[in-house]
Amino acid sequence: MMQPVTLKEVEYIAFRLAREAMSFNEPIPGFSARFPQKLESCLAVPFQTFSGRSLYGTLLAKAGILFYLMIKDHPFQNGNKRIAMTTLLVLLHKNKKWLKADTKEFYNFTMWIASSPASLKAETVKAVEKFLSSHLSEL
Repeated sequence: MMQPVTLKEVEYIAFRLAREAMSFNEPIPGFSARFPQKLESCLAVPFQTFSGRSLYGTLLAKAGILFYLMIKDHPFQNGNKRIAMTTLLVLLHKNKKWLKADTKEFYNFTMWIASSPASLKAETVKAVEKFLSSHLSEL
């Protein structure tokens, strides 16, 4: 069974860990400053079911929609892309996978998603899945 990323984990990785480990000049607002229910929705969508079937049946599908939503739905006042990248890595790690991508390539891909038109959501999520598929490895 696939393991989701929890709200508590995002709170830890997005704020405590990011503040300790990242050297950006932009401040990261406190976790309580997130937009109500947006983060919770981003974390829940990949694990939604309909008639007993998962809407996102594979780890790649779950990771793809999670990464997209964390970037595009802006659940935080600041740091959405950084938090999305970290959350994606945590989801993969919890499910015994890892992303073997050059840091600059991963960053550029993240920026591309952020600038993608909302009208191309389905295509962009598929591009995330393809990117992950071509860079995924076992732990």
